[in-house]
Amino acid sequence: MVLNPVISKLSGKLVVLASASPRRLEILRNAGLRFEVVPSWFKETLDKRLFKAPHEYAVETAKQKALEVARRMPVKHLKTPDIVIGADTIVAVDGMILEKPVNKHDAYRMLSSLSGKEHSVYTGVAIIVCHEKENEEVDYQLMDFYEETKVKFADLSEDMLWEYINSGEPMDKAGGYGIQSLGGMLVEYVHGDFLNVVGFPLNHFCKQLDLIYNQPPSSSSEEEEGESVYLSHNGTHAPSAVQSDHNSSSEHKLSSEPRAISVSDSLNSPSTSPTHKMKKTISGSEDSWTLVNSLSKHDDREAELHDSNNTTCKQQLFVPNVTERAPKKEDLEQITKLMDGFKASKALFTASKLSVFDLLHDKPGLDAAQVAHEIKASLKGTECLLEACVSLGLLGSKERLICDELISPLTASQKPAYENTELATHYLRSGARLSLHGYIQHCNDTVWPLFSHLDSAVQEGATQHERAFSRKAKDNSQDARCNSREVKLRFMNAMHSIATVAGETVATAFDLSGFKTACDLGGCTGAMAYEFTKAHPGLSVTVFDLPTVVEMSEHFQPRHADNRVSFASGDFFKDKLPKADLYILARILHDWPDEKVHILLSKIADACTSGCGLLLSEIFLDEDRAGPSRGLLQALSMSEGKQRSASEYSLLLKSHGFITTHTRHTDNLLDAMLCIKA
Repeated sequence: MVLNPVISKLSGKLVVLASASPRRLEILRNAGLRFEVVPSWFKETLDKRLFKAPHEYAVETAKQKALEVARRMPVKHLKTPDIVIGADTIVAVDGMILEKPVNKHDAYRMLSSLSGKEHSVYTGVAIIVCHEKENEEVDYQLMDFYEETKVKFADLSEDMLWEYINSGEPMDKAGGYGIQSLGGMLVEYVHGDFLNVVGFPLNHFCKQLDLIYNQPPSSSSEEEEGESVYLSHNGTHAPSAVQSDHNSSSEHKLSSEPRAISVSDSLNSPSTSPTHKMKKTISGSEDSWTLVNSLSKHDDREAELHDSNNTTCKQQLFVPNVTERAPKKEDLEQITKLMDGFKASKALFTASKLSVFDLLHDKPGLDAAQVAHEIKASLKGTECLLEACVSLGLLGSKERLICDELISPLTASQKPAYENTELATHYLRSGARLSLHGYIQHCNDTVWPLFSHLDSAVQEGATQHERAFSRKAKDNSQDARCNSREVKLRFMNAMHSIATVAGETVATAFDLSGFKTACDLGGCTGAMAYEFTKAHPGLSVTVFDLPTVVEMSEHFQPRHADNRVSFASGDFFKDKLPKADLYILARILHDWPDEKVHILLSKIADACTSGCGLLLSEIFLDEDRAGPSRGLLQALSMSEGKQRSASEYSLLLKSHGFITTHTRHTDNLLDAMLCIKA
């Protein structure tokens, strides 16, 4: 069974995958299916205890994902899909459902529970066929199923467990492993559909598509075997002649195989609220159900669907509770957070610029008046800023008794005293080892003005640097030269902040013991280079950057500089590169247009012999470009370069003779990839 028999019937149809999983995306694309990715907003918070079997939980989650997208698109995207595909993969062992680990310790818990045992991998899949009618209503037809695959793990040692966990691969995988990658080394055997373990049961899916598109239509007598239910908008049964005809009978004939039922016409509701019609597929298996919801595409009152009875039994009808949606607390919080995000950023920038965090580190417990005096600001403004920082988790406050000795103790009052939170202590103080103070200044002085012209940037597709910084000083003036040096130092300070915070994670991402010399191209202040020599005692690193950068790098060198870090000046687009076993490109490629990227990679390839390494460190986008938002928001600056996914970077490097050996998605500011020259 392959997709070919139904491909022609899907041609020209809008097929939507309600999932951001890169594994599912790759499986379906390799099968030749053309589709659009619209990740579901359904929060996967179903109570697992309410389901009798693990596969029921996976099927219900897949169903709710697909329903959410199918109902949202006509209203919010102003287009109706022809098919929506939802899926959810889980791992079950000893009756316990394992989804994606939330951190390394959770991954350890999952993987250790699988060690030496056979477990089941379930993928629930829901297929919704949408039919747009002349009266601008949409009918939805639902078919769902699940696939189970048995997997046996070898006995895993502690070292093997942690080595795999530290690779970063478990963090976005159900059960904490990816069988198609490094996780395959943990597996002794697989019984069943291998692709199901990867994330999508392609063979079973093809069979279900065949049922929908290639089976002959049901006869009228067969149609009568279906059960119709009419619901009013609040989910209660609406009176109708058809309903009363079916209420008296609970027996149904079962066919030997599941079949798809064609969508029937909507019936007028006897009430003023819209009605929603559902049909149950008559089937001999428990994985085939048909839902038909008639809904106006212009009705923006999105219905909230939920199944209170876990509809996975053979004779149980899935009846959604369709109600007019009231504002949800979590939805309003999410939208408000986005709308107020710029205010929170500016509060952080201002507190940092006024050295509030440095002040409260040196003098914790000051009240608003004392802080206002120290930073030379108004009392009202300082109070508002401090209270905002408390709400953002940057500062803490506690009531303190304030008593003037010259006045009666009866006049004593309580005033809040402020101090840094742990977050501010570690990252916001200018003197902290992992301080982001320099990058915050850069965001305030450079990025903020650029983004204030974002509407123009989007319309023009170009950076708004000239519009944001319209004041131009004469090049030959002393002020311009001083300002230029100040701007460069500020930029270097920003890059130093990022490299300091992310440096250790990048430097320790891979075993680099096979390399003796490295060249950090565009290494700026050397912060990243020092982390590499610290992590790898046998490695020496040359920082290669522009002469003005190298000249000013002495401002950032540590007190006890490592003599294994050296600096060389030059332009990596024009000048000969220093010889090295390993070349490091950290936050370089995303900033340049393709033409210059290829020039730089060609120069590195020419300088390399077979076996030389290239370590790339950037923000790696998800394969479907749905995240992370940090990388996608950075792209809005409209620089000449672009953000890429790990596979896009891998293909780019492969075109210059570098083969990717390891990719690491970190929990830090930068991801990492190690390539070897073929």
